[in-house]
Amino acid sequence: MSPTLRHTVVTSPCGPLTLVAEDGVLCGLYMTGQRHRPPEETFGDRDDTPFAEAEEQLTAYFAGELKEFTLELRLRGTPFQRDVWNQLRRIPYGETRSYGELADALGKPSASRAVGLANGRNPIGVIVPCHRVVGADGGLTGYGGGLERKQRLLDLERGSSLF
Repeated sequence: MSPTLRHTVVTSPCGPLTLVAEDGVLCGLYMTGQRHRPPEETFGDRDDTPFAEAEEQLTAYFAGELKEFTLELRLRGTPFQRDVWNQLRRIPYGETRSYGELADALGKPSASRAVGLANGRNPIGVIVPCHRVVGADGGLTGYGGGLERKQRLLDLERGSSLF
């Protein structure tokens, strides 16, 4: 039996966010214009039911009240990608790590480029905080949702700007 996909679109300070669930478990969060965003027809039927908790936690996050998401997630990708995405979830709120630091944490110090590619394919933006990854010099580097959104998310977490 194939999985049942459902989606909804919620408003956020980052613009509309498309949430996708597979059998009721969040497997996607995509921004408008996001690089590597899957085609809309792959998101399943529109159904707001499975997303109440995700929407509540996102609202609290954007209000500066939530620092750690507690949602069940279904991360679909290669084993290496899933390792990178799980490592992203270990970066504390308000902090950043470089691609090289993530590669070191994975025990693959020469894999910073591969870490960057996996980071760019993160299917659950914001909740799996790929925006917390910066260049070796601390500068902003590519972000699938755009550098302006990345900066705004980092500013939110540093307490210097609420949306």
